[in-house]
Amino acid sequence: MPIPPDTLGQIELLIFDLDGTLIDSEQDLALSVNATLARMGRTLLPEDQIASYVGQGVTVLVRRALGEGASEEEVERGAAIFLDEYRAHMLDHTTPYPGVCKALEALLTRKLAVLTNKPVNFSRAILSGLGLDRYFFQVYGGNSFERKKPDPVGVLRLMAESKAPASKTLMIGDSATDVLTGRNSGVWTCGVTYGLGGPSLLKEQPDLIVNDLRELSALLTGAPEPGGGLS
Repeated sequence: MPIPPDTLGQIELLIFDLDGTLIDSEQDLALSVNATLARMGRTLLPEDQIASYVGQGVTVLVRRALGEGASEEEVERGAAIFLDEYRAHMLDHTTPYPGVCKALEALLTRKLAVLTNKPVNFSRAILSGLGLDRYFFQVYGGNSFERKKPDPVGVLRLMAESKAPASKTLMIGDSATDVLTGRNSGVWTCGVTYGLGGPSLLKEQPDLIVNDLRELSALLTGAPEPGGGLS
């Protein structure tokens, strides 16, 4: 494991991606994209295809869903329709991934934050609706700064706010975008294999990989889960 065990124990700031890392939002995102395509007279797409488009913000998601040849005007209209649909349905089926609440509870002695490319108001509303907002001292979204992940601006802001050095900061996410964000910021990176962008982790190897967020909390706290398992 590239991260030394003693370094893991000294991590002060954990920065989490949202979709595919903390929450399983695939169905609500896919339904909202397909509702957008239907309203624009386009062919609907399979859920797994839409999931592969998630992670770089609404505009990129809509542009990919509309396909090559879509004009900027169509993308702009599609993004507005998508936000309207998603605003009404973002908590219909979305839930925390198994073990997320338990892992966050175990990590509360550290500073926890969320950095996502999803619009910040949507992100905060989802976290609040799922009862996860209490774990995080800060939540930033794709419109919180001039540049989205993998630009380091969000990580650098969170390090400044928490007074945590790069050597004691860990970026956690499900995709290559999150790994690159961590690298661009000079911090440690952790990939989760269960999320929407899992296959992309093969392209950008993180410093640490876990199959369940409770594995990460156990590694950082040095204590196994009660009962010796992840059930």
